[in-house]
Amino acid sequence: MEIKKQLQKEFGLQAWQVENTLSLIEAGNTIPFISRYRKEQTGSLSDEVLRDLSERLTYLTNLEARKEQVRSTIQEQEKMTEEINQALIKATTLVEVEDIYRPYKQKKRTRATIAKENGLEPFALTLYMQQTTEDLDQLAQTYLNDDKEITEIGQVFAGAKDIIAEMISDDADIRKYLRDYTWNVGKIVTKTKTKESTVYDMYYEYDEPIKKIPGHRILAINRGEKEKILSVKIESEDIRALGYIEKQVIRNDGFVGRVYLKEAIEDAYKRLIFPSIERELRSHITELAEDGAIKVFGKNLEQLLLQPPIAGKTILALDPAFRTGCKVAVIDKYGQVLDTGVVYPTPPVNKIQEAKHTLGAMIKKHRVNLIAIGNGTASRETESFTVEMLKEMKSDIQYVIVNEAGASVYSASKLGTEEFPDYDVALRSAVSIGRRLQDPLAELVKIDPQSIGVGQYQHDMNQKKLSETLTGVVEDSVNRVGIDLNTASVSLLQYISGISKAVAKNIVVYREEKGEFKTRKELLKVGKLGPKAFEQSAGFLRIRNGKNPLDNTGVHPESYEATEKFMKLLGLDIHYDVNTMLKKLSTIDNVSKMAETIGVGEPTLQDIILELKKPGRDPRDEMPKPILRSDVLEMDDLKIGMRLSGTVRNVIDFGAFVDIGVHQDGLVHISKLSKKYIKHPLEVVSIGDIVEVEVISVDVGKKRIGLSMVSEG
Repeated sequence: MEIKKQLQKEFGLQAWQVENTLSLIEAGNTIPFISRYRKEQTGSLSDEVLRDLSERLTYLTNLEARKEQVRSTIQEQEKMTEEINQALIKATTLVEVEDIYRPYKQKKRTRATIAKENGLEPFALTLYMQQTTEDLDQLAQTYLNDDKEITEIGQVFAGAKDIIAEMISDDADIRKYLRDYTWNVGKIVTKTKTKESTVYDMYYEYDEPIKKIPGHRILAINRGEKEKILSVKIESEDIRALGYIEKQVIRNDGFVGRVYLKEAIEDAYKRLIFPSIERELRSHITELAEDGAIKVFGKNLEQLLLQPPIAGKTILALDPAFRTGCKVAVIDKYGQVLDTGVVYPTPPVNKIQEAKHTLGAMIKKHRVNLIAIGNGTASRETESFTVEMLKEMKSDIQYVIVNEAGASVYSASKLGTEEFPDYDVALRSAVSIGRRLQDPLAELVKIDPQSIGVGQYQHDMNQKKLSETLTGVVEDSVNRVGIDLNTASVSLLQYISGISKAVAKNIVVYREEKGEFKTRKELLKVGKLGPKAFEQSAGFLRIRNGKNPLDNTGVHPESYEATEKFMKLLGLDIHYDVNTMLKKLSTIDNVSKMAETIGVGEPTLQDIILELKKPGRDPRDEMPKPILRSDVLEMDDLKIGMRLSGTVRNVIDFGAFVDIGVHQDGLVHISKLSKKYIKHPLEVVSIGDIVEVEVISVDVGKKRIGLSMVSEG
């Protein structure tokens, strides 16, 4: 199999796109760099497609390597045939390669190997070939051997059947057919012995076709099995499967040993083939479910990271709690901590007046513009208290409920300790809540992506694959936004294309010792940051008020000369006025011709124009802003038919959870997201979206709210 042709076919790409992309990856270029600055070579492939292409390349490369290992092993055994070689060439999955290799694989001691040790292989082959006309009992007598404890004819037939069963089980064509057959007709069946109600109630007596079961149900069933609440198996139509094997094996209907072959066939299927296929298919559907869940997790994380910052505000951040009190941090517009404290406005302490006095004083002293309230324990109670306090103060200050997922992880981390050595864990958490409102990306990169709870069953899946995917999402998000070279933390810098953690630390040290960077070229003076790292990173790093205005754009230094030529054609220089620029740009009627004139590709020039239109552009500004609230709703206030604005907090396979201001998020089931049929909620909504919903059900006891984005009227 030609890997490049396979990739071309699977991704629907031109040969030159695959060729160029693979060359760029092999040359050590990062995905964000290729996606942003090598569009001409790739045909403007997105970072998502590039990552999928890279992952598939790894699989196909490993597949070819495994084929060579198998081919070499079979050749060493002097059993290679043209038929086997062709089967290896045509194999498209590792499972198919392992099927081909199975008969030649060094096996553990099985019933068949014991039978062979007892000298029964010739008799087994006689039965299998179905050509003898001898009396089988008499023939079996010749294989009796006291030394090997084969003293009865029954033992001879049993051993022969064991050998034949293994031969059938090792047949690659039979296994492939039965695997496909089971996939098409098999059902996953779950049962339970418990009589207690659990979250797995719906799976106590449950079955569903394997190839149709959604990923979230597979992961739920797997967890129920792991917790020993559910028993899980795959059921198939055995009679048709056995009939297929008989057609492949029994070639002589008049053969006197036909009954023994049928017994061997049934044993092969039930003892060897089906249990193996069941394991393979369960592993396969689990992998598909995990891949789907990881993809959703990645999309959710991306949306969370790209939430628009609320800049220029002094924030009072509250990390609610009951017994230990509500931790307070006041943060200025630059993210510096001005004040901290602890108040007790909720049960069991209930020092409400004291809390109002303390927070009121902080608000006045530091001229607080906005309040951030964490959405964890005691959030609703703290929100109610905050609304009451602001009303008494006759203040027009608003508040935002902030998703605090992962804040406690950051608080207890080494980084949290280094940033705030004098604060306890809870106070660090309050600071994190406030800062993630000011700049979600800068704060969230400090937390292990897996600890940011925007996925399903994240602890039940392949952690290595999850970590790699989420790290890729963070890298793509950070590089898409671009960061301020003179203010970015090590946590943020290390996600920039081409920059390692060690180099990120060196950048910060250089900044502290030499002062602010004046130009991007100055990066080359940083220890361990060579020409390759500069090439990969420079375009994603911004310098505000530097010597060259282009350093505050996404224009790569390699395109500065072309950009200056372009500006000259417009009658401008790099110290241009944006309004004048926009007027000049409106006169361009042929971008393609102009790109040719200045010596760049059209996609590069389009990107240059976009950057010149909005220098220092932050793509997050185009995202919906968080809902600022000034009053509180209780669950009891909700009525069927009520229409509200809400923020999408999490997207999962079967719907989306929306914060409508009552602390308990409501669920919009996938069937209520759109009037038209959709395969997945991500087709309609993303985390952070502001949506209009209608209340369709309220269960106060179970704390469940049903919402709809489709008009129920």
